[in-house]
Amino acid sequence: MKTSSLRSFIRAGAVGVLSLGLWGNAQAAEEVVTFPVNGQMIKATLETPDGGAGPAPVVLMLHGFTGSRDELPVKDTDEGVFSRTARQLAENGFASLRIDFRGSGESEGAWEDTTFGGQIVDAVAAVDFLKDNANVDGSRISLLGWSQGGLVAAHTAAARPEVRSMVLWAPATNPLAVFTNLFGKELVDKAIDGAIDEAHTFTLPWGAETTLKGAFFKQLPTTSTAGAVAYYPGPMLVIVGTNDTVVTPQPFAGRVLLDYHAGEEELVVFETDHVWDAFAGPTTLDEKMIPTTVRWFNEHP
Repeated sequence: MKTSSLRSFIRAGAVGVLSLGLWGNAQAAEEVVTFPVNGQMIKATLETPDGGAGPAPVVLMLHGFTGSRDELPVKDTDEGVFSRTARQLAENGFASLRIDFRGSGESEGAWEDTTFGGQIVDAVAAVDFLKDNANVDGSRISLLGWSQGGLVAAHTAAARPEVRSMVLWAPATNPLAVFTNLFGKELVDKAIDGAIDEAHTFTLPWGAETTLKGAFFKQLPTTSTAGAVAYYPGPMLVIVGTNDTVVTPQPFAGRVLLDYHAGEEELVVFETDHVWDAFAGPTTLDEKMIPTTVRWFNEHP
């Protein structure tokens, strides 16, 4: 294990609400934007702080499996996990772009065609879109990925190592283990052995039925989040929850990424679940997740 991993800074709920923005408590402006990827349009929300001294640094936000760009509704609010995070990023001086991967949300494409590789292509295209966007500072792009979006963020950083920093929320570090736990070994083995375009319909643990083609399953044993972070030399923050039953076991599933990453890094551990207690309300997001994320982006602008 690397010495830096042993020194990794682990906090267990010691972070309070912060407002560390470059522009103070700026107001946010939202704009729906689109850009093409391989002949299909991706829809995204660009959120920028009003009243800044110039184009703001920007965070590309990558949603999780079966999610969309606003992400899960947060109890007792009218926001999703990512839309709430984007608003608070803007209040702290950061622009953000939260995208719907192709086949998800309002973007074009079929959900059943989803693969890790396809989402990585989408995210890299989003980075390039931001580089040429006059409304943000395209020379200061950071990444925020949640769950499967964390896997995608790691590979995006490997492809675009010039990104300023990266924050991974409960990233899927071992996709074969994570999705075998969700789908069941029998289905995963069958799909891996089957045809790449064969459709597999199944019910997820929370009761939703979905369909994915064999291409998704065939990438499970060949995709390595740890391998990806080894190619990213920039600052990386990993945040995990001890009550996570999706990406397990924690904090070990998060800590392993620090063993393979060579740059500045930190592991933060909170007593929370895979969705940051969003089904109970916004407290964990507002008092732990978002302030810790903002701190990291402020420290690595």
